[in-house]
Parts: sequence; structure tokens; C-alpha cells
Amino acid sequence: MTAPRWDDPTLRTGTMVRSALWLIQAVGRGNTFTKGQHRDAFPGIAQADRRLRDLRKHGWVIHTCAEDATLRADEQRFVAEGAAVWEPRSTLPAAQRGVSAKERRRILAADDHQCVTCGIAAGESYPDLRGVTAVLTVNRRERSPGVSETPPSYVTECRRCRDGAASPPPTIDTVLGMLRALTGPDRDRFAIWIEQDRRDADPIDRAWTAYRQLPAAKREELRQQLGRARE
Repeated sequence: MTAPRWDDPTLRTGTMVRSALWLIQAVGRGNTFTKGQHRDAFPGIAQADRRLRDLRKHGWVIHTCAEDATLRADEQRFVAEGAAVWEPRSTLPAAQRGVSAKERRRILAADDHQCVTCGIAAGESYPDLRGVTAVLTVNRRERSPGVSETPPSYVTECRRCRDGAASPPPTIDTVLGMLRALTGPDRDRFAIWIEQDRRDADPIDRAWTAYRQLPAAKREELRQQLGRARE
């Protein structure tokens, strides 16, 4: 189905759908826009900002300064498109259905607020994608054939890994090379993680994850406070 033009005066659809089309056709993936530009595109529309945010429920990735420290407070970046919401049969991704806010927080905490696939924390920059930072989601883990799960299993993944866009997985030789470079205590610790099938975060890891979850302005405030403390 060909996507309609966002500014087609005959288009009979809501502001969320038109905002999705505007992002694709007027902004372009990877580019920034301001709240003012979005409001100007939809003059007289009440709660246009909220309709834009609703796209995140459909898998659209739109970063603010909270996820991308290079953005100003009034800027946002269109990172990736999600479901084709202009199509009649478009529905919410399965990962966004059936998980309460309380359960989502529990799952994120259980996974140390890190992607279980690539290990990146919320707000950290991808080493091979300049200017793109990680946004974590809670996704349903597919069942193995013949295995019954009640209730379904959910894990923390970044949107990049969820969409299958991550770099190729490492080989066993790559991992062994990394382990050989570790000191003896670190290798022992890693062996414990393998036995437990999870990583026990150190206090410094938890502090770093909490720091990355702060808004950009609060991170800067914390840096200033620490700088004064060292003086």
C-alpha cells in the first residue's frame, strides 16, 4: 500500500497518522526537528505533541534530549519508523501489549536496565552509530518449538536489537580472546555469571545506569556537583 501524502487536504485520518507521514516525508530518518516545526505543520490541532508521542507505542523511535545529549531541549530526532499506522490493519507491536507499567519496571530492573542482547544501557551511544543512543524496550521472548510458557517471557532489549539491526553476533573465538585479556579475578567473576546465567551488577554499574537515565540537564548538574566536590 502506497503511503498517502501527509499534507493531502482530502486525507481523512488522525494527527498521529499524519505526524508519522510528516516524519517520513518532510523530516527524514536521522534528521532533527523542533516542537515548533511540528506545531506549524499542524496548526490549530490540540495536543499535536501528544499524538506525535503516541507513535512510540507503534514502534517509532523519536529521541529527545533525554535519550540524545546532542539535542537541545526543543529538538527531537526521527531515528526509525515503526508500524505503518496509515494502513487499516496496522496494530500495536506485540511487545507493547499485555505489559503493565509496574511489570515493565520490574523486568527492566531484573535485567539491570541493560539490553540482554548487546548489553547496552539506556542512553548510551552505539559505538558504530554516531549520534544514536540506546532506548530500551520490554519485548516478548519467542517460545521455543514445543515449549509452553505461562505466563509469557519478557526481556529487556534496545530497539535496535529488537528490530534485528544489531551488528553480527560475536564468534566464540572473539569471546575467548576477550576473556584471555581479563585478569584472573575478572575471569573468575565472569565464570560465576555464566553459572548464574546473569550478570550481578556492581554498585558502580548501578550508579552508571541510573546516571544515564537522568535527563540531559540533570546529568550536567550532577557533573558540575562532582566537579565542585573534587576542587
